[in-house]
Amino acid sequence: MKRRDFLKSVSGLAAGAALPAMPSVISSAKADARSETLLIVSEGGPNNLDIHGIGTNVPGYEVSWNCYDRLISHEMKAGPGGVPYYDRDKFKGELAEDFKIDDMSVTFKLKKNAKFHDGTPVTAKDVKWSLDRAVSVGGFPTFQMSAGSLTKPEQFVVIDDHTVRVDFLKKDKLTIPDLAVIVPCVVNSELVKKHASEKDPWGLEFTKQQTAGSGAYKVTKWTAGTEVVMERNDDWVGGPLPKIKRVIWRMVPQAGNRRALLERGDADISYELPFKDFQEMKANGKLNVVSLPFSNGIQYIGMNVTKPPFDNPKVRQAVAYALPYQKIMDAVLFGLGNPMFGAPADKATEVAWPQPHKYNTDMAKAKALLAEAGYANGFETTISFDLNFAGVNEPLCVLVQESLAQLGIKTTINKVPGANWRTELNKKEMPLFTNVFSGWLDYPEYFFYWCYHGNNSVFNTMSYKSAEMDKLIDGARTAAATGDTAAYDKDVKGFVDLAFTDIPRIPLYQPFVNVAMQKNISGYQYWFHRRLDYRAMAKG
Repeated sequence: MKRRDFLKSVSGLAAGAALPAMPSVISSAKADARSETLLIVSEGGPNNLDIHGIGTNVPGYEVSWNCYDRLISHEMKAGPGGVPYYDRDKFKGELAEDFKIDDMSVTFKLKKNAKFHDGTPVTAKDVKWSLDRAVSVGGFPTFQMSAGSLTKPEQFVVIDDHTVRVDFLKKDKLTIPDLAVIVPCVVNSELVKKHASEKDPWGLEFTKQQTAGSGAYKVTKWTAGTEVVMERNDDWVGGPLPKIKRVIWRMVPQAGNRRALLERGDADISYELPFKDFQEMKANGKLNVVSLPFSNGIQYIGMNVTKPPFDNPKVRQAVAYALPYQKIMDAVLFGLGNPMFGAPADKATEVAWPQPHKYNTDMAKAKALLAEAGYANGFETTISFDLNFAGVNEPLCVLVQESLAQLGIKTTINKVPGANWRTELNKKEMPLFTNVFSGWLDYPEYFFYWCYHGNNSVFNTMSYKSAEMDKLIDGARTAAATGDTAAYDKDVKGFVDLAFTDIPRIPLYQPFVNVAMQKNISGYQYWFHRRLDYRAMAKG
């Protein structure tokens, strides 16, 4: 298929053109090239090609995952419905030929034939420079590394050109898994250093615009907000050579247009469609639709506890009783989510996350709590959401707005462009908002470290700080590392209970990853980051 034909077809739709009665834009003469090209349509695209960049958004993760390698990755297993699913507890080499875990370190032997996209060999000094970069740039990447107790450049030691050792600061169950997430990717250090400067010592401006990795794909064209084109790296040694030679990923903001492109066969795969569309496409059976719960993930309403009136726990509890939980499940999700509300009053807290809280819609309780807090007549505020996921976020916020209005709480809806969302979260200025967080490492203490710890990461969107909470999270991490099950269970139950009492954020539901694809697409895998992995995909 000629890319211009596909792009013309999409841009016509994006401009709001009616779907013409026309033959497919793909002729049989182009079938071979078409079978090696994956055509993706989604609502939003990357704002940065580098996971280490400032404010890189979730679509940017997809580029990084497919264009860069890490030392290790996860094995796969059969997940719900037989869908291939990453195995949380099993690891394999990617750039590493093999690795040996000792008591206080892990040593990696690199594949000697690994090359960056420009043909430069991958060496241990590239690995060290990349890991040094990840722990030093600050912000999200550095906090991510700290989640596995990876915080100092001195921890990364070059033994020889093809051997690198990572020293542990302390025993931490999350260290090895943290080396398999997106952030500790290996960058072509000599290439990037040529484009670094005193103001930009890690070359972030250069890698924002182009990939500099050794991964299975490389970006050959990127037009922000419109299109990403990736070509296969035929010299990739991180795994079996992918069947897909070329990926064209097009941003099509209108959900109806994305669905139309799928249904007439002009796109291969899409996600971020309205849940109603996914349910209808499942029912008509013309496409394959995969729906799986986010591992360690929750969509929530967050309240900034430093901003009155949300600094008052009674106001937060009032909001928790005022939310239209079931309406959101029915009218926004069409059942494609696991409820995280309305647990029975006598249900014991579990050593698990996510788990439902005991709040449910109860306007009388909400009004009473608001009056006790001194806001019997309500107040005015804004509720913000990420436009990159408007299909869910907008109707959800409208329902919340309507419900809070019954308490006299007047909300203005603030639609934040997807490219700016992470930056806005980082500012910690939004008083009320909806967001989703899914922990890459599937452990309760990992989720809480990111979202509730006083270290105040970007994902502690509520600016919540509690010495008691920090003690429980840190205690659970220590207990996990030492194998003290009784202490671990006590601390996990403790931090879940405290989160639901203080309620700085209100879990709504565990979202589902919904992906619709043509029947001839195979090899879809569920990963902790929830983005597409092109490397295993194929077209019949």
